[in-house]
Amino acid sequence: KYIYLLHFHGRVASIMPKRLKIDFGGISSNNVGMLRKVNAACFPISYNDNFYKDVVARKDEGLNKFAYYGGFVVGAVCTRLESLSENVSRKRLYIMTLGVLAAYRGREVGTQLIESVMKYYEENRDDHFEAVDEIALHVQVSNDDAIKFYTERFGFVRGDMVKNYYRRIDPPHCYLLYKKLQ
Repeated sequence: KYIYLLHFHGRVASIMPKRLKIDFGGISSNNVGMLRKVNAACFPISYNDNFYKDVVARKDEGLNKFAYYGGFVVGAVCTRLESLSENVSRKRLYIMTLGVLAAYRGREVGTQLIESVMKYYEENRDDHFEAVDEIALHVQVSNDDAIKFYTERFGFVRGDMVKNYYRRIDPPHCYLLYKKLQ
């Protein structure tokens, strides 16, 4: 239940609970630079300016937010609402990014970010999200930790492999992970 942080001499420096108490905050033009830093620290690819402009333009704190611990940004999630390719009248929540700084992984920061998106969906499913059938994301085939995180903790299903989804990382293939919501 607790994580012990060891000093370099082997003495216990501090005791920190496994599940950190996280606060959430929205992503805006005033703090989008922090999202760039989180993404640069967490992902093997860099996102272009349009990605950040689109996140800011959405102005939706329920789907796009920072995780704060002790007043510092330690992670972020960016989600969008998009049409399902097979039925444009039906929608899905698409997780574009979920990143947690390395020092805070294993402390349920990512879990709390996804739980907060799911809670927002549940609270708004009868109006804002009435056409939403699923939540989904793409995960690189070699990212076993992420696949396990979504499938075991949240009940996502590993769908088909998408070949050559990524252009600048190896392996370039990914899986579509999804969870039906209706």
